[in-house]
Amino acid sequence: MYLLPTITTIDVQEQAPSAAILPVGSYEQHGGHLPLVTDTAIACVITRELSAAYPVLALPPITIACSHEHGTWPGTVSISARTLHAVITDIAASLEASGIQKLVLVNAHGGNYVLQNIVQEASVAGPRMGLFPQSREWKRAREHAGLVSSSYDDMHAGEIETSILLHSEPSLVGPGYEDADHDGGERAFLLTKGMKAYTKTGVIGFPSYATADKGKAVLASLVEDFAEHLEALDA
Repeated sequence: MYLLPTITTIDVQEQAPSAAILPVGSYEQHGGHLPLVTDTAIACVITRELSAAYPVLALPPITIACSHEHGTWPGTVSISARTLHAVITDIAASLEASGIQKLVLVNAHGGNYVLQNIVQEASVAGPRMGLFPQSREWKRAREHAGLVSSSYDDMHAGEIETSILLHSEPSLVGPGYEDADHDGGERAFLLTKGMKAYTKTGVIGFPSYATADKGKAVLASLVEDFAEHLEALDA
């Protein structure tokens, strides 16, 4: 299955979308059973599902973002929040030049905090940009899918991420997830001390609970909830 959009300029011309969706991921460690590209793959999967259900333009992903809390793990690569802000602002301006005034950021990495500020700034004069999924959508998706863990306990490389990939891109899930559970406990100083203060394996969560059926249900819930975001943008 394709994670990148393969449409042509003629397809876009005929569709005449009023909004675009931009997957934003990361390139960071996800323990031993998920690849560095996990967050980007999940953002692309969500974007693929949304573009199949709604008349929006799916863009290729931003693959490296703000993963500084994972920065000492081999393979992790980050850019600054300033750079991410500039890239997304430039993308939005380019879309506007081609007639697409609305943009939704489909974020799959919790450390991309700056995305909230970007959306706020872009929408000062009116609804121009949105951020999806937000915490309420993730919460509803967990409930809809019957996940065992909570969003706090299942922070990284756990039940929800492994489930989504088991359903949508199972070739990306490596062996050992059934035995990779780790409870990171309270993480009051995560931003100061980084992930290594709370996990030796890179996992904070419960991948042993993951199933493909849960991943399918999570995505179905997210697709349904996306309609409210388009309404908020008048798109």
